[in-house]
Amino acid sequence: MKASNIIGSNIKMFRNKMGIRQEDLAKYLGIKREMISYYENESRDIPLDHLNRLADLFNVDLSDLMEEDSNLQKANVALAFRTNELCLDDMNVIAEFGKIVKNYIKLNNLCKKYDC
Repeated sequence: MKASNIIGSNIKMFRNKMGIRQEDLAKYLGIKREMISYYENESRDIPLDHLNRLADLFNVDLSDLMEEDSNLQKANVALAFRTNELCLDDMNVIAEFGKIVKNYIKLNNLCKKYDC
């Protein structure tokens, strides 16, 4: 399967898990809604800065957006919630919190590895 197909499918899956509409995701990225549809339907390549922002919002590693096997994806279900309305500020806060969580997990794993 082509990488853009996998990424587009994963973006749609994570977006749906969080209950985010294409319109709201487009606002978060500062693009038109149609681009989200193009990304999800593999009609357009996704810029790396958009992928990084999506990974932060979905609280996953960038590699999870590229993972073909959904069983291997490490999506944090605790942060995937459903809501009827998420404003742009909410999505920015969620993304920032996602960064903090990912960094904490990385540091914690390093401490375990080096027994600190």
